[in-house]
Amino acid sequence: MSFRNNLQYLRAERNMTQEQLAMLLGVSRQSVTKWEAERSSPEMDKLLKICQLFDCSLDELVRGDVTQRGGVAEGAQMPTVPAGPPQDICGYDEHQREMAWKVPTGIACILVGLALGFLVEGIFRASSSQGYGGVFLLCMSSGILIGLAFLIPAGMAHSAFVKAHPFIEDFYTEDDKLQTRTVFSRGLIGGIAAIFVGIGIFIVLGETMEDHSLFFFFLFVALGVWSIVHYGMLLGRINVTEYNKSASDELEIEDIMNAKIDTELKDALLQKKRHEQKLGAVCGVIMMIATVVGMALLLIPVFSSSDPSNFKPEGTSAMWFWVAWPIGGMVCGIVALIWTTFGRKED
Repeated sequence: MSFRNNLQYLRAERNMTQEQLAMLLGVSRQSVTKWEAERSSPEMDKLLKICQLFDCSLDELVRGDVTQRGGVAEGAQMPTVPAGPPQDICGYDEHQREMAWKVPTGIACILVGLALGFLVEGIFRASSSQGYGGVFLLCMSSGILIGLAFLIPAGMAHSAFVKAHPFIEDFYTEDDKLQTRTVFSRGLIGGIAAIFVGIGIFIVLGETMEDHSLFFFFLFVALGVWSIVHYGMLLGRINVTEYNKSASDELEIEDIMNAKIDTELKDALLQKKRHEQKLGAVCGVIMMIATVVGMALLLIPVFSSSDPSNFKPEGTSAMWFWVAWPIGGMVCGIVALIWTTFGRKED
């Protein structure tokens, strides 16, 4: 038997679809289709992984007859793959749910650190203690560090998952998608309501208890942002098509160069990847500038103050240091829109 027949038999013997095998091997379904149509051959690492999955030797897989392992006579009809709903065999849903907790929690920690900074500053100021400006910076820095402790590992874990599973078969049912949309609507409404509560408290208490009003404002904003991001990511996880597209976009130039694909397709992918790298570099520079500007707005008033230990951010640029990042993000969005439009016109 040929490799094609062996692979079809092994897959059918375990009631495994092409999509499921592709997910386990970290390739696209089209790759498995080409293997079974003898239009291309898998690389050695994929062959070894197939042998491991189906518990056979490389010689049996490539040149042998795997139907004889279980005493099946040569020429016997291969079992067919029964129809059935796709299954999540890669832990995709669990991974996405974990991401939907870690990412919003990291963002919320940064905002809560800012809120605690204003609260502690107000307490120190009310007790006429010295050095409350430094306490504010300590609380804010702690929130940032805790937030990054959630965000960075989550990003690394997601990158590793995408590299291991670049293609996922859509296993969500219509009921799953409907339920997720319903839950997202509630989470979105709850998040927006929390933000408006924070704004209301800030307006009511802003003139008499400024530090406390800022504490409650950022606290409720943190709750609102957490809810919106969390349920938004849960909604995004059911868009498996977008995940597969984004996973293919993360291919490195070396991966594309080594891929066994048509020259025309390879050139198109290389052009697209280089285009994206240039855009990423431009946006990276923009956000670096935004970071420098934001830190300058925060730190220059502190160190230029006659008494940095008792620095008060009110009435200084330190109150608005955070604006640099949203502005930088908006500039990146505008640049990306112009860049994409210009690139399409070139094509």
